[in-house]
Amino acid sequence: MGVNVRGRSFLTLLDYSPEEIRYLLDLAKEFKRMKHAGTLHEYLRGKQVVLLFEKTSTRTRCAFEVAARDLGMGVTFLDPASSQMGKKESLADTAKVLGRMFDGIEYRGFGQAIVEDLAKYSGVPVWNGLTDEFHPTQMLADILTCEEEFGDMRGRKLTFFGDARNNVANSLMVVCAKLGINFCACGPKELMPAKELVEKCQEAAKASGAQIILTDDIREGAQGADVLYTDIWLSMGEPAQLWESRIKLLRPYQVNAEVMKMAKPSAIFLHCLPSFHDRETTIGEEIYQKFGLEAMEVTNDVFLGPQARQFDEAENRMHTIKAVMYATLK
Repeated sequence: MGVNVRGRSFLTLLDYSPEEIRYLLDLAKEFKRMKHAGTLHEYLRGKQVVLLFEKTSTRTRCAFEVAARDLGMGVTFLDPASSQMGKKESLADTAKVLGRMFDGIEYRGFGQAIVEDLAKYSGVPVWNGLTDEFHPTQMLADILTCEEEFGDMRGRKLTFFGDARNNVANSLMVVCAKLGINFCACGPKELMPAKELVEKCQEAAKASGAQIILTDDIREGAQGADVLYTDIWLSMGEPAQLWESRIKLLRPYQVNAEVMKMAKPSAIFLHCLPSFHDRETTIGEEIYQKFGLEAMEVTNDVFLGPQARQFDEAENRMHTIKAVMYATLK
């Protein structure tokens, strides 16, 4: 019997088997082929989805909107000013109302409990566009990008540099453990993933043959790596007062030319974006004026270099999100 995830929510990859993740990746590859070929694929015409954004985003919003329209669906976008959720109306009541009007709900915001409750009360598939704990749609795009470069990723090494307890690092550890990819978290000891999540991933890794490595040694993290991955040093919603302490902790873990040279010659660089790789943003210039840093988590030469694949990765958000929506709504 083939894989069937119709009617399922997509909240964390901990809930999905390796076979189900593989199905979504293969489906995304087919949708990308059709998109590039100009082949219409309005398979969900007549359905309606709503996007709930408590945190702003460029890639997530655009990926969901374009993917939904490509599939023939109507899209409604609600930001915090457009919804009474949590203010005049409880989360449960909002979920029940939206579930009566829409076929699927995307949520991007804060605690994982919020997206879990939306799924509990709405009665329709709910998709996690990012919470404080997990970012599962990003992971599918990341692995698709890696497979486009290397083919089978089993047994290869992906290293995340930086704050290894954030939602991106958490989710990378999960997807790698599920798919047999060796995952290394390289950062300060005080910024490592939660013990409970590490234990869950180690169980999954036993079944897939993956290795989970946690280290504060930059050379250990980079050597033998096929993929070097990083993220901004201060996550959305964290107070700006943390910049000074976070820079002191994470500056040694910047991905620069020297670190790239420690990895395999064929290694690629990934970043979920946005990135502070230069001074061409308000925050980037502020950090330069305060701390003298021309770049933060990645240097400009790496970000714009031949090994960088972050813009392929950004496009792949659209194709993988399309696969998730189609698979759960078809």
